[in-house]
Amino acid sequence: MTEIKEIGSLCSIDDQGNIINESDPTKINDKYEEVIRLITEKCLSALPKEIHSMYLRGSVPKGQDIENVSDLDVIVVTYSNPQNMDLDWVEEIEQLVNQKYRFINGVEVGFSPLSEFQDTKHCSMIPFILKTYGICVYGENLISDLPNYKPDSSLANEHLIHFASFIDRAKQDLTGNDDEEDIKDSCSWIMRILVRSGLALVIVQEQAYTRDLFPAYQLFSKHYPEKEQEMRTALWFAINPSSSSEEILRFLDSFGSWMKIEKEHWLDVYNPTRKMHLPL
Repeated sequence: MTEIKEIGSLCSIDDQGNIINESDPTKINDKYEEVIRLITEKCLSALPKEIHSMYLRGSVPKGQDIENVSDLDVIVVTYSNPQNMDLDWVEEIEQLVNQKYRFINGVEVGFSPLSEFQDTKHCSMIPFILKTYGICVYGENLISDLPNYKPDSSLANEHLIHFASFIDRAKQDLTGNDDEEDIKDSCSWIMRILVRSGLALVIVQEQAYTRDLFPAYQLFSKHYPEKEQEMRTALWFAINPSSSSEEILRFLDSFGSWMKIEKEHWLDVYNPTRKMHLPL
């Protein structure tokens, strides 16, 4: 098991209060060059006329990767809506990378349509991720055209507006599931959402942001000391996912349900009309 370590940091903020992107191609460890090239070539081969650009995000482009711990996160921007594409081949790429490059703790290739980047007046999660955490590894770089983002209610809303649906999806995926690896994947996914949503509840007060789990847990616990132990459990499950669907469901029924209620209280104050995206 992986112990909880006090690692990670808050995003740097500039004089105008905007989050600074600290990712840089020069910070990428040389050992990732081959795998990045492989993923790029495989995507271009599968979608030769659809790919506008490709991006790397997470700890690797920040030079903060940890061997056998860090994963590789890739975002592919496509001209058409990826929901209308056959993307079954992506799983084969992910399995190939997992088998060939043992120092990587998994790879995730996500897709977003180019149309998602056209609205520069409202906060939206994928454009935010590219602007504050991403680097372009192929194609026309969209990052410089994206707006600046602050750690404020617009950003917090991106985490909280869909929170209930994510919990419900996790419960649906876990109920009756006896595939241990699938259960672990679902557990890690929903627990990361829980921890980051906990941070979202206090972004306005703290005027701070991070994707790193430990400092997110710390800031939440500062404002909700009575829920510190539950959030620490969520953090533990995020890095040590359980293979017991019953155990995870019990936790989601208790702490997850409390988070749902607290999220609604937050929305009542900052987004009473429940808009999907708030203005920047």
